[in-house]
Amino acid sequence: MKRIHFSIYHFFFFLLLITIGFRLPLLENTAMLFISYLALFVADYRTAFGQLSLSMADYFISLLLIIAIPVFLFLKKDIVFSPKTFSFSHYALAVILYAFVFAPVITNDNIDFQKNISVTRLLPPLSSIHVLHLNNNPVKSGRLNNFLSLKNSVVKNSFDEKIIFFDSLQITQSGVIYFQNELRNSLPLSSIEMLDGKPNISDRFFLLGSDEFGRDIFTRLVYGTRISLLIGFCAVILSLIIGVALGFLAGFSGGVTDVFLSRLTDMFLSFPMIFFIILILAFFGNSFFSVIIVLGFSGWMSLFRIVKGEILSLKNKDYFFTAQQLGLPGTKLLLKEALPVIAIPVIVNTVFQFGNVVLSESALSFLGLGIGNEFPSWGGMINSGQEYLSQAWWMIFFPGAAIILTLVTVNDFGRKLANYFNPRLHE
Repeated sequence: MKRIHFSIYHFFFFLLLITIGFRLPLLENTAMLFISYLALFVADYRTAFGQLSLSMADYFISLLLIIAIPVFLFLKKDIVFSPKTFSFSHYALAVILYAFVFAPVITNDNIDFQKNISVTRLLPPLSSIHVLHLNNNPVKSGRLNNFLSLKNSVVKNSFDEKIIFFDSLQITQSGVIYFQNELRNSLPLSSIEMLDGKPNISDRFFLLGSDEFGRDIFTRLVYGTRISLLIGFCAVILSLIIGVALGFLAGFSGGVTDVFLSRLTDMFLSFPMIFFIILILAFFGNSFFSVIIVLGFSGWMSLFRIVKGEILSLKNKDYFFTAQQLGLPGTKLLLKEALPVIAIPVIVNTVFQFGNVVLSESALSFLGLGIGNEFPSWGGMINSGQEYLSQAWWMIFFPGAAIILTLVTVNDFGRKLANYFNPRLHE
């Protein structure tokens, strides 16, 4: 029997079991929503397309992955668990990737949800607040109405008119009197949802506290993982394409082309990138795609030098020279002959570049030049928290810790990758 040590896949499975245990009602509702959407699609596909949203599709994908991943791991029956290869960076990487993929299941809240700010703003970690539930409108019969009811129970909105956050509450004969930061309000019993003859009251838990608008820090931190990793991945891919293409062109062509591209690279390296980034964003605005383009265009220089050096040494190889003499086009020379040889140094450099891009995106968001307020960003969260440092340290601490953890994990993974492909680095 083949023996495989305890790996990131097994830890992923462990995280999935925890998620299923804590989020089983949400997963059941998501499955019912998926079935209801399929029925609606069969009955009226135009209405179904109109109801489809990225948020709802996100829940569907998470549900399918939660089902598919355990099945895939179960089929690998030759795996034997062993904790001997435990590495902090591996499991930290698993947690980061897990948050990226299963964000809507980890936290079933809207990133911009806020209500009764006087009660919910600047709550410290591990805080809870009382929630008064109001009467729901009766659900009308029909396939579409049933689907919309399920959708509202799964995909949360940024505002919920059916709940009220309060500090304390008094029940009277005609209704209830509740207090919000010493502000007195009242409601009749007819507008309150009753449970066993008493007002339906629950607690809302804030694991990592709340920000200045009463938004949940944990929810924004989890979804901020997606923003940082997605921007880092896209920007690194763009840098990879530019660096490999220009490096191959300079090393393969030589002459004036090599001189021009080398001097262009030296110019980019000598010019402070932060000023270049600020200049471009000032002209074209700070959006999701502009940040990716700017960070991608500012990180290709190291890849250019690596690829150029590898191509210059590769040109003297017999098989490369023979392929060139046979008339193989430049594109095929790059894809079939050069890339298999330069793949290892390029991949290792790309991993290190990914950490630099994540840090750069956080710095831009901290300076107010990131992706704006439409999406939560770790750097943007730190930027918002600096005004409340003396009142709410958690607004800066948790996103800052997430940035540090990501950088340490990525850099450690890059070093281990380099050592794996080049054992002489151990010496």
